[in-house]
Parts: sequence; structure tokens; C-alpha cells
Amino acid sequence: MSPKPTGHVHGNDLILTRTFRAPIDDVWTSVTKSENTARWFGNWEGDAGPGKIVRLQLVHEKGQPWTNVTIEECEAPRRLVVMMKDDYGEWRIELTLTQMDDTTEMRFVQHLSDRKLAGDVGPGWEYYLDMLVAAREGKALPSFEDYYPAQKAHYLDGA
Repeated sequence: MSPKPTGHVHGNDLILTRTFRAPIDDVWTSVTKSENTARWFGNWEGDAGPGKIVRLQLVHEKGQPWTNVTIEECEAPRRLVVMMKDDYGEWRIELTLTQMDDTTEMRFVQHLSDRKLAGDVGPGWEYYLDMLVAAREGKALPSFEDYYPAQKAHYLDGA
């Protein structure tokens, strides 16, 4: 059974959130330290910082390709904005973390060059963010086939 999609599209922005029962610094390391990102998205190498470029290996993609990621903004532990370019276009992604009591919310935004891309991109990010949740909780990682194409219509319909 496919997980229920949680995101929506506003204008050309794909927006998803995840909530963690953890301090903001702990969640921040899950999305910024290479050994942690390797568990759910891909490992990266290089000298990280605003205006710098790191190389990211997309370990769950076909052929495990490497791609350059430009760090546009980094305000630890609250905000990270990165830009990636590949054969499918430009990927500008913003992560914003907010802590309330013992809970941290992560807001993920991808600025789409074309709203129609949401049908393919939305299920992919649902999958990756659920991988983050599973990796943090020590649970089995989900299968991409449970997300795509099952969630495609949700994002094409404007979610």
C-alpha cells in the first residue's frame, strides 16, 4: 500500500514538511553531515559553506551518480539553501528547521521550473524524506515503488 502523500504545490513551489521528536541540532546533523546524509540520500565530499560547491553522490539513483551542489545559504541549524543542476534541470532546494519544545519541524521547498514536474518530483521527495525519517528511527527504508507512480496524480492535481 502506498504511503499517503503529504506535500502540496503552491505556485511553482513543491512544499513538504516532516516533524521529528528531537532537538533542532540533532535534525540539522541528519541533513548536513555526510555520514548521516549517506544513510538516506547520499554522501557528499568537499569543503562546505555558503558560496561553496560540494560533490554529492546520489546513492539511491540509477548508477549512483555524483553531482555538484552549490550551497547558496547556510544558517546552522535553521536554514539551508542549495542548488543542483543535472540532465533534468536545476534543483533549488530550501530546508528550514524550527524547534518548538521537544519537536523540530523541517519544511522542504523545491522551486520547480515548471509546475508539471511536480507529478514526478513530488513522489521522489516524499520517498527521500520518509527515508530520512526511517534512517533516524532505525527502521527499514521504504521502497520507491510504493511512492511512484501511486502519488503522481496527487501532485499533478495541484495537491
